[in-house]
Amino acid sequence: MGCSKWSAAFNFGHLKAQSKLSVFFTMVLLFTYLLYCLNGYCDSLPRPVYEHQPVSGNDGAEGEQFLGAHNASPVSLVRKQLSHSPNVHPSNISIANNFGSKKFPQAIIIGVKKGGTRALLEFLRVHPDVRAVGAEPHFFDRFYDRGLEWYRSLMPRTLEGQITMEKTPSYFITKESPQRVHSMSRQTKLIVVVRDPVTRAISDYTQTLSKSPRLPSFQRLAFRNTTTGLIDTSWSAIRIGIYAKHLENWLRYFPLSRFLFVSGEWLVTDPAGEMGRVQDFLGLKRVVTDKHFYFNQTKGFPCLKKPEGSSRPRCLGKSKGRPHPLIPSEVLLRLRDFYRPFNLKFYQMTGQDFGWI
Repeated sequence: MGCSKWSAAFNFGHLKAQSKLSVFFTMVLLFTYLLYCLNGYCDSLPRPVYEHQPVSGNDGAEGEQFLGAHNASPVSLVRKQLSHSPNVHPSNISIANNFGSKKFPQAIIIGVKKGGTRALLEFLRVHPDVRAVGAEPHFFDRFYDRGLEWYRSLMPRTLEGQITMEKTPSYFITKESPQRVHSMSRQTKLIVVVRDPVTRAISDYTQTLSKSPRLPSFQRLAFRNTTTGLIDTSWSAIRIGIYAKHLENWLRYFPLSRFLFVSGEWLVTDPAGEMGRVQDFLGLKRVVTDKHFYFNQTKGFPCLKKPEGSSRPRCLGKSKGRPHPLIPSEVLLRLRDFYRPFNLKFYQMTGQDFGWI
């Protein structure tokens, strides 16, 4: 009897020691796993696949939307919560890098050079539902032979409800670009930022002059014959501004409803108003508003107010807002006469009067 009691007590103590040992090893494993994750190694683990629900508007536009809260993935819920804060972008946290997929752009800023395309893209990138390539890919005009998969590899990852964008202003004037974009997706939304073609040509010349100081004068390049006043349309600075001609090429492949024409002048004088139109066209909530902008008197165009946690506001680089060289008034008058019929045709084609005299 005494021996059986001692045996039972020994077995109980042995089991208790085993239990404590199991708990100890479990805690060690949990601590090791936590340390492993904190050092970033968990990123290599397989990622969960969440349900996506396609959406199509009246125009057949491609995109994605949130599922109901009862169906939404953890990623979409986190991103949706972040969207309520104008100063926090999902791309600023690791979750945006760990989830999502690379897609072809649903919208492209296709033109025009020196029209305000960089400003528009930077303003759009404030929106939590826009992910854009920073550099110009030049896929549809220079690197088309590299293939669509190469192009897609350049795109940022997007989550549910976000749209992918890129901008390459030379697409608008490249003959092959409309057919190539159409082959990728006929549903692509196309944004064209236009500006008074005379002012645009001078801005274009100013940029080239900053890189090549020995460049001939503007008037020598603009005219084939200074005596007769014949305009040299082979010079790209002049040719780009014949907007109606370039638009005709694009309208062979895309209906007018796929285009949004943004005024480069209004983007400077009323950035919030133009951004409202752009966000509506893209099917986005109007997040970017007048509270995001202030006018920089030195540069002569609007800048983004400094985001939370930043020491200074976001303005475009020093290459933007260069002072233009003085052009003789008779040269400007001749150029305006040249562009006038093309401008009027462009107004008729787009249904918009941009007010260029």
